Amino acid sequence: MTQDLLDPVDYAIISQSLIAAAREMGAKLIRSAYSTVLREARDGSAALLDADGNTIAQAELIPIQLGTIGHVFRTCSERYPNETLVPGDFFVINDPYSGGQHLQDIFLFHPIFVEGKVIGFSASVAHHLDISGGDPGLNIAAPDIYAEGLILPPLKLNMERDWRGGAFETLLRANVRVPHQTMGDFDAQIAANAIGAQRVVELAGRYGVEKVVRVMAALLDYSEARMRAALKEIPDGVYIAEDFIDDDGIDYEPLKIRAAVTIKGDTASIAFDGTAAQVRRNLNAPFAATVSAALCCLKAALTSPDIPFNGGAFRPISVTAPKGSILNPNHPAPVRARLEVCSRAWNAIMKALSQAVPEKVISCGFDTTTSFVLSHLGEKGWSVYLEVFGGGYGAANDTDGCDGVDNPLSNCSNTPVEALDQDFSFFRVIDYSLRPDSGGRGCHRGGLGFTRSFEVLKDDVRISLYSDRFRLAAEGLFGGEKGETGYCHINRGGEIIPLRSKDAFDLRRGDIVTLATGGGGGYGEPRERSKSLVDENLEDGVISLIAARTWFDTQRVAEAAH
Repeated sequence: MTQDLLDPVDYAIISQSLIAAAREMGAKLIRSAYSTVLREARDGSAALLDADGNTIAQAELIPIQLGTIGHVFRTCSERYPNETLVPGDFFVINDPYSGGQHLQDIFLFHPIFVEGKVIGFSASVAHHLDISGGDPGLNIAAPDIYAEGLILPPLKLNMERDWRGGAFETLLRANVRVPHQTMGDFDAQIAANAIGAQRVVELAGRYGVEKVVRVMAALLDYSEARMRAALKEIPDGVYIAEDFIDDDGIDYEPLKIRAAVTIKGDTASIAFDGTAAQVRRNLNAPFAATVSAALCCLKAALTSPDIPFNGGAFRPISVTAPKGSILNPNHPAPVRARLEVCSRAWNAIMKALSQAVPEKVISCGFDTTTSFVLSHLGEKGWSVYLEVFGGGYGAANDTDGCDGVDNPLSNCSNTPVEALDQDFSFFRVIDYSLRPDSGGRGCHRGGLGFTRSFEVLKDDVRISLYSDRFRLAAEGLFGGEKGETGYCHINRGGEIIPLRSKDAFDLRRGDIVTLATGGGGGYGEPRERSKSLVDENLEDGVISLIAARTWFDTQRVAEAAH
C-alpha cells in the first residue's frame, strides 16, 4: 500500500490537514452565504479532490451531494483535460444528465496548481434558491427538465474573463429571480474553493508536492481497506427488500423501490431491478444521485464515523439500476425531487441489511425531503423563501430515533424563526413544535415529527412543496410500530384546504399554512420498552423512576416494621 512508503508522522499530519482543509471549506461556504437555505439550512457541501477527480476529503454537510462528486467532476475533466487548464480556470455544472443531481445543486471545481501542474481540485456545491424555471424556487408541475430551470452542461470558464462582470455572471444574473442572494451564494462557493486550494498549496510548500500527492493516494487506500474489512464481517448472501413512494403527484398509485444487496467476501453490489419506471413528475433520480444514496447507506450502516468518506471507500461497491426506471431515468425526465426516491432506496437497503446485521441498522424514518417554498412578487422584485424540512428518525436496537431532524441523505439544519423574520416580510411563523406521539412505538421509539404554521401577511403569495409519507407511514423493524404520516393544509377563514404531498397553491392574506412532518418507525416489540429503559438507566448508574419508586416502597415497609 502507498501508506507503507510514507513516514507515519508525515502521513498523519498531511492526511488530517487535508481533512481539516475540507472542513474549513465547508465553514467558509456557510458563513459567506447570502440565502437562508445555504446560510442557515446549510444546504451545500465542499470537498478536495485529487488530480484524477477522486474525493480525498469532504466537509460533514450534505451526504447526497458529495457521495458521487467524482462522477460529476469526470464529465468536466473528460471534456477539458488537466493539461488544457490555466490558473483562473474553473468548471461549472448542474446538468443531471451529464453527471449532476438536480439543477438547483450547482457544482464548481477549481484546479489547484503547484509548480505549474494540477495536483488536485477544490470543489463546492450549493442548493441555489432560484435558477429560473416555471415557478419561483420550485416548479412542482414541470413536465421535463427544461421547465425546472437553467441547465448548465460541463463548462470551463475563467474567473477574470467570465465571472467578475463577465458574460457568464451576466447571463446568470439575468435568469434568476433573486440575483442578490443567488450571486452571493456563488461567491461563497468561490471563496470556499479558494481557501481549500490555498491550504493544499501550503501543504505542498511545506512537505513537497510528491509527498502530498502520495498521502492523497494513501488516504484512498486506507478508506478502501476499512470498507472491505467491514464488508467481510457480513455473511455472504443476497438480501432483498422494498419500500414505496406515496405517489407521483398525479395518480395515487404507490411507486415501488426494490433493492437487492449482494455480499460476497469483501465486496458488495446493489441492484435496483424491479423498481418502478420513471414518472411524469419530478420524482425521478438521476443515476449519480442513486449511486450516492446507496453508497451513503452502506457507509452509515456498516462502518464507523472515523473512516474518511472518500473515493476509496467506494471501490468495493457497485450499483446498478435499470435504464428508464425512476432511479435511472431517460432524458429529459424532471428530477428536482430526486431525494424522495433516493430516500426510499436508502430505506430498502436498510431493510435488506436488517436481514444480515440487525444490530447495525435503523428502522425507516420519515426520511423525506420536504422542500417548502413561499414566494411573493413585490414592488422591489421577488422574495423567495425555501426551506428543507425533515421529521423523525427511525429507532435502532439501542436508542430511540432523533426528533425533528432532516433525513440521513440531506442533513440540512433548522432555520431559526428569527432569521426568517429578518429576511421575509410577507409571512410570519406562528407555531413551531414537536408532534407528541408521532414516532412509532417499540422497544425503542421512532423520532417525533413536528409542525410549523405560517401566517400569510400579503396577497398573491404562492406555496409550492414536494414531500412524501403523507399516505404511507415509516415502517418499524422487528415488531416496532409505524410512525405517523405528514400533512399540509391551509386554513382560510375556518375552511381547511388540504394539499397533497406534491402540490402548489395560490395564497391570500390571512391564510394560515400548517405543515406537519411524520415520525420514524419503532425498533423491537413495544412491550419490551419498560424493561429496556430500566436496564439502560441502571447500566448508566442512574436510578430510574421505576427503581426509585420500588426503593421508597421498600423503605416504608422497613419503617413500618420498626
